[in-house]
Amino acid sequence: MKRIIVVGGGPGGYVAAIRAAQLGAEVHIVEVEAMGGTCLNVGCIPTKALLHTAELYSQLQHGKSIGLKADKVSIDWPALQSRKHAVVNKLVKGVESLLKANKVIIHRGSAVLKDIKTVEISGTEPKLITADAIILAVGSEPVQIPFPGADLTGVIDSTGALSLPKVPESMVIIGGGVIGVEFADLYSSLGCKVTVVELLPEVLPAVDVEIAGLLKQQLAKRGVSFMTGAKLTAVRHSVSGLTASITVDNKTVEIGAEYVLVAVGRKPRTAKIGLEELGVKMERGKVMVDKNFSTNIPGLYAIGDCNGQIMLAHAASAQGIAAAEHIMGHAAAYFANTIPSCIYTSPEVAGVGLTEEQVKQNEMEYKFGKFSLGGNGKSIIENGGIGLIKIIAGKKYGEILGVHMIGPRVTDMIAEAALAIRLEATVDELISTIHAHPTVSEAVGEAALAVEEMAIHWPPRVQRN
Repeated sequence: MKRIIVVGGGPGGYVAAIRAAQLGAEVHIVEVEAMGGTCLNVGCIPTKALLHTAELYSQLQHGKSIGLKADKVSIDWPALQSRKHAVVNKLVKGVESLLKANKVIIHRGSAVLKDIKTVEISGTEPKLITADAIILAVGSEPVQIPFPGADLTGVIDSTGALSLPKVPESMVIIGGGVIGVEFADLYSSLGCKVTVVELLPEVLPAVDVEIAGLLKQQLAKRGVSFMTGAKLTAVRHSVSGLTASITVDNKTVEIGAEYVLVAVGRKPRTAKIGLEELGVKMERGKVMVDKNFSTNIPGLYAIGDCNGQIMLAHAASAQGIAAAEHIMGHAAAYFANTIPSCIYTSPEVAGVGLTEEQVKQNEMEYKFGKFSLGGNGKSIIENGGIGLIKIIAGKKYGEILGVHMIGPRVTDMIAEAALAIRLEATVDELISTIHAHPTVSEAVGEAALAVEEMAIHWPPRVQRN
């Protein structure tokens, strides 16, 4: 029986451990904190728990437009924090139960690689464990940028932003990526005055430009201010709490706020675990791996955020399964082009495959179709029809290259697009797939029709004679 050690109990690590156990391995998993990693404890799940309530609160503020009278609705922040903790704790216990049900041996403590087959675990009971293979799933941590005032009280990272003592009156968010934009949506929905500062020319640089622009427009309507092409230079104490100095267009602008949230991204948590001493190939903290997630050291694998390929929980899980299967002698299947990205703002954003900008950069011949959710009955009911579905396809064969969405429920709907890319489906096959009515998802079929200039519920791009 093969023995496998998994270092890290996040969505990559615990999934890899369970899959390896299913395949007959003796599996040990090492975790210094709570099972579930960043995503479950201080990332995806608690953020979405807060966003869910914020969205409902925002809808009730405008209840008259949908026939609701909801006077004096207010946020019970302590109760919301308690619910967040309850959701997280339930899921953490669920992960632990799954590991035990699969006879995975859990070790509490921090791990250091002593050699290519041995892990030293420090904790209440220090020990050495040897294995036939080791899977590193050590995750990532917030990037910290140096600036005067970085250590002041009130300068926080994404973890701190989840557990503030109350909803602040004002906040400056440094970073207009997914994390920054989600927190901007959260706190602005709860009545906080939010300013987002982004160094690049636009927010959400990895998202389809048109989709990102629509989300920015919607957040701006709700009072979020955006400063792009702007850089934080310093933070200092002031009467209002903190003052952030921002350089934009060669000028310095000062913004007062209770909190300054630094959300400029995450980096692999790979320091001080013995990688350099073993000669593991790395680049800027990222562990380099091959298609099977094997490092240059035989028997040592790295999955999830620590290899820096794509920092998403579901990507880590898929990589964990692939690594476990490869270790156990199976042909692993991992298709990076089918990994969807989701943003849980209101409206939601989701995408999979290539963006239109990437297709152009690769000089690929393509065609595309767009369908406004203003022509979709269910979307009009849910959010007034705000949103868009865009499908990008190969010009010659019509194969689906990318699908990008903004609107209600799109983080669930994107699975259809991921499956379409995985099966190498064409626009014609999406068109001939009958979507239920009334649903938001039928807009996917309309967007496919739009690729061929055949959309039924939206005027054609070129008026017919």
